[in-house]
Amino acid sequence: MREDLQRSIATVLSELGVDAAPSDVVMERPLRIEHGDWSTNAALVYAKLLGRKPRDLASEICDKMAGSGLRHLERVEVAGPGFVNFHLSIGWLHDILLDVISKGEEGYARFDFGASERVNLEFVSANPTGPIHVGNGWWGAYGDSLGRVMARCGYAVHREYYVNDTGRQVRMLGESVLARKFDSEVPDDGYQGEYVSQLAKSYSGHADAMVAGKWASEMILEEIKETLASIGIEYDAWFSQASIEESGALDETIDELRVKGLVEERDGATWFMSHTAGLGDSRDRVLVRSDGTPTYLGGDLAYHRNKFLVRGFDRVVDIFGADHQGQVASLKCGMDALGVDTSRLEILIGQMISLVEGGKSGKMSKRLGNFVSLDELIKDLGSDAVRLLALMGSLDQASTLDLDVVRSQSMENPVYYIQYAYARICSLERVREERSIERVPIENVDLDMLSHPRELELLRVLETMPDTVREACEERAPHKVTAWVRKLAAAFHGFYHDCPILFQDPDQDDSALMQARLWLVEACRTTSTIAFSLLGVSAPERM
Repeated sequence: MREDLQRSIATVLSELGVDAAPSDVVMERPLRIEHGDWSTNAALVYAKLLGRKPRDLASEICDKMAGSGLRHLERVEVAGPGFVNFHLSIGWLHDILLDVISKGEEGYARFDFGASERVNLEFVSANPTGPIHVGNGWWGAYGDSLGRVMARCGYAVHREYYVNDTGRQVRMLGESVLARKFDSEVPDDGYQGEYVSQLAKSYSGHADAMVAGKWASEMILEEIKETLASIGIEYDAWFSQASIEESGALDETIDELRVKGLVEERDGATWFMSHTAGLGDSRDRVLVRSDGTPTYLGGDLAYHRNKFLVRGFDRVVDIFGADHQGQVASLKCGMDALGVDTSRLEILIGQMISLVEGGKSGKMSKRLGNFVSLDELIKDLGSDAVRLLALMGSLDQASTLDLDVVRSQSMENPVYYIQYAYARICSLERVREERSIERVPIENVDLDMLSHPRELELLRVLETMPDTVREACEERAPHKVTAWVRKLAAAFHGFYHDCPILFQDPDQDDSALMQARLWLVEACRTTSTIAFSLLGVSAPERM
C-alpha cells in the first residue's frame, strides 16, 4: 500500500513539475490513528522548488490524490503546516493478512538487498583465559541474531570467533595454573578464581608457563564453545591468533606497511606511523614490542588483512566490548593504509551490562575471579531468557538486568509476556483440533468480518514486520525485532481477551467471524515464528 501511495504521489508531483521518483517520497505512519494510516511531507519538501506555500501545495496534492481511484483510499486531508494524511479502508489491512498467509514463514519479511554479499561477522571473541562471563558474553546473542537478520535480508553471513591463543595473557594463565599446581603465590597480574585451581588439579604436563597456558586455554575454549552452544550460538570458524603469527601473516602485513613508508623501528620496537603519516590516528602505535611479542593491534591488522585481502570478504562486521573502543581508529587507519575501503569495515561497540539482585549490583572481573559466568546465568534463567534479555535494548546502551523480575513468572517479566502470547496461539490450535473445527481455505473466508479495534490493531502490527526486519538489518539493530514481537504480544493478549475466537457451535451464525479470526491467529503464529527464529529463541507451545 505504501508503494502504491508513493507511486501515485510521484505521479502527481510530476504533473506539477517535480521530477521525483517514488522512492523519493517519504511516507510515515502517524502516531495517532485518527491522523490516518499514512502521511507524507512531500508538500513541505517540494514547496520551495515550486515557489508555492506548503499548505497550498498540500491541498492540490490532496485534490489530485482524491480523484486518483487508488484502491483502499477513502479520503485525503491536509494537516499542520503541509502534511498530507491518507485514510484507508480496512481492506488494506485484510490484504496484509493475505500477504502473510501466502508468503508464510519462508517468504514474509524476507529481502534480497544483501545481494549475497559475503560478510565476516565476528563477535564475542573473549580471551580463553577464563570461563566466559556475563560481561564479555552478553552480546553474543546480539551477534548471532544480527547474523540471522542479515541472512534473511540476502547476505551470505560467515560467523567467526577470534581465539587469542597466544601471547602474554596465555603465559600469565599458565603461570597462574602452575602456581596453584605447586602451592605457590599467583603472580600479581595473574588469574585468580576457583577455575584456575580446578585446571591445576587436572594439569599433568610440562612445568613451562607457555605450555601450561596453551593447555589451559584449550580446556577453557571447549567450555566456552559449550556455553555459547547452549544458547544457540554456533560459529562457522574459530580462528586462531597463533595461526596468524605462525603463518607469517603478521610479518607480511608489517612488510606491506613498511614498503609504503608507514613502519619505523624505534627503541627496539616496531611502530606503525598512523599519526606521523597523517592517517588520522591520535598517536603512532606499536605493532611489535621490544621483546618481540606482537601487540593486539599488530595481530588485529594481520587478522583483518586476512579477512579482506586473503579470504576476500566483501564486508567485515566486528562486535567489540566497550573496553576496545580505543582500538577502532587505529584498526581503521591500518586497513586504509593496506588499501581496504574502510566503509567495508563496521565496528560496533557493546556497552556494559550490570546485574541487580535484591537491589544490589557489583562489578565483574575475570582476572580477580569475581565474575558471574554466562553459564551460571543460563542455568539460572534459561537460554531463551538470556537471549531475549540481551536483545531488549540497543547495543550502544548500557543496560541493567534485574534478576528478581526475570525469575518471576508474571506479565512483568518481558520474556514470559512474549512467549506466553505464542503459547496462547498454540493452545487455540489444540482446542480447534480437539473440537474438530476445520479452518476453511482463506480464499473462502470473509475477511471483512475483521473490524474490531483489537483485530485492526493486530493487523497493523503485522503490517510493520517487513519494515522492522529491514531496519534491524540496515541499522544493525536486532533489538528492533524484540520490540516488534513485544508489540505483537501486547496486541495479541488484548485480542485474546476481547475477541472470542473458538465458539462452542461452529454452525452458529458467527462461524464466519470465527474463521476470519482463526486466520488472524495463524498469521500471528507465522510472524511470531519468524521473529523467534531471528532472535534465536524457542517458540513454546505450552507454558
